[in-house]
Amino acid sequence: MRSVAIAIFPDVQALDVAGPVDVFAEANQFVAQSECYEIRLIGSTEAPIRASNGMQLVADLTYADAVRSFDIALIAGGPKLPVAPPRKNLIDWVIKTIPLCKRYGSICTGAFVLGQAGLLNGKRVTTHWQNAPQLAQQFPEAQVDLDSIYIRDDNLLTSAGVTAGIDAALAIVAEDHGAGIALTVAKRLLVFAQRRGGQSQFSPYLIAPIDEHSPMAKVQQFVMNHFQQQFSVDRLAAIAGMSSRNFARLFVQLNQITPHQFIDQIRIDNARRLLESSNLPLKTIAFECGFMTAERMRIVFSKRLGVTPNTYRMSFNAL
Repeated sequence: MRSVAIAIFPDVQALDVAGPVDVFAEANQFVAQSECYEIRLIGSTEAPIRASNGMQLVADLTYADAVRSFDIALIAGGPKLPVAPPRKNLIDWVIKTIPLCKRYGSICTGAFVLGQAGLLNGKRVTTHWQNAPQLAQQFPEAQVDLDSIYIRDDNLLTSAGVTAGIDAALAIVAEDHGAGIALTVAKRLLVFAQRRGGQSQFSPYLIAPIDEHSPMAKVQQFVMNHFQQQFSVDRLAAIAGMSSRNFARLFVQLNQITPHQFIDQIRIDNARRLLESSNLPLKTIAFECGFMTAERMRIVFSKRLGVTPNTYRMSFNAL
């Protein structure tokens, strides 16, 4: 059997645990007994552990009793991990156990535990979009991807927030048993076998300026108020009162994106709002948001979000 260890702790995100567990348990219904997943929750105590939503979970093994090889070792996330260092006994278990395992990874903010254990250095990783910038700041030697639903880097698998643990577990099932079994499990759970697009389609796309009184903030606010218009770098530089060359260089330095990408982000956010809250034709939304044509909007959406405007509307329209 394939042994799966999932580390839990006080205030763990319950769905980070339950999602992958259900995927592996469902997969067991469709594979030979010798290929089944043997799932074990690993905690600091055998007493019930209260999750962040109030649910109580019970570990099968304690950290002290589970320092051994597993086919897969996963660290669940928790809302406090980005702001409070994980408990020492969890870090110690990770440091001792992960080198013995064939594969390892994290769900959501569990990546912070791996980071504290020194296991993210030089690795391409992801976590919940809300916490990804902080992960990158705390562990600068990691290559943090802010958009991916999950990432496999050699024998390390990290996933985005909460339900993305289901995506990551399905990827493991596909790797172990083939895409057909993963698809069957996905259908049983009423989820996508491979989710379209990245985290950007769920997250606020724009980031507030660092200094709201700076020339860059002035430019950002102007574009946000007039996003239907067309802009050139020269025009934006004039608004900031700078030369075009200095403006473009400083804009990228402060925002980590080009002015052109920023304009696209503003238009995408406004288009997303209309796609979610109206039944306006795509060509109307494209024109009102400054894309000019529906085809141009489709190209930008596909490039930035990984989904088309029509697919986005079908997923998120509330009408």
